[in-house]
Amino acid sequence: MSALPAVKLGARLSEQLADALAGGIREGQLQPGQRLPTEAALVERFGVSRTVVREALSRLKTLGLIESRQGSGAYVRRPPEAATAQPLLLAPDGSVEAVLQMVEVRRALEAEAAALAAARVTPATLAPIQAALQTLEAAVAAGSEGVEEDMAFHAAIAQAAGNPFLLATLAHLGQFLTGAMRVTRANEATQDRMQQEVRAEHAAIVRAIAEGDVVAARFAGAQHMVNAAQRMGQADPAFWAARGRQLAERLRAELGERTTR
Repeated sequence: MSALPAVKLGARLSEQLADALAGGIREGQLQPGQRLPTEAALVERFGVSRTVVREALSRLKTLGLIESRQGSGAYVRRPPEAATAQPLLLAPDGSVEAVLQMVEVRRALEAEAAALAAARVTPATLAPIQAALQTLEAAVAAGSEGVEEDMAFHAAIAQAAGNPFLLATLAHLGQFLTGAMRVTRANEATQDRMQQEVRAEHAAIVRAIAEGDVVAARFAGAQHMVNAAQRMGQADPAFWAARGRQLAERLRAELGERTTR
């Protein structure tokens, strides 16, 4: 167990322990099929309670990283055979409904990315997030809708989360999310109130991450997406009659090009 990464103690010790063990599995320190140390050994190694250990192991089971064998203990799961893995196929049509559905996907991903970024925050991971937010605000102040800058801000948070699987998922979804963000930001740019709300939501996410507050970061990330969907519902009909429809058609055309390649 000496090769495993150390646990960074703080709120939600079980999450910290689960992250440490997951890191050991993903980095090959614990091999597929290998038996995990006993609960007592984990308690002694990491200096946490048995309850924390059990919660951490439960989290790893939920993530599909370990499995329990009756009377034997917990083992690192073997990855599924490549032939049985199903590719992720997406074909959104660029409609308003599809935009809202992509906002729902972002809600889950952005909330967890913010939570992980808060749990693992360091000066080195926080600085790019703060810089990206400043760049976004400067772009908006200069009259831009800030689509690329907004994507870069959220990408910096995902990078700070330190999870390569999350980054890969967001990279794949980015081709769809960028178009959806064009629509949401164009709508938000129509009213100063909406722009102020977005600015405050971004600031709340960064503040929670900077403070290492996992719960607040997860809530702020999710709430930002909930509010984005609500702002879409509050859009002026004139927006959908002109700019919103134009952006949706552009998104539909882009997605059509990708599916024919």
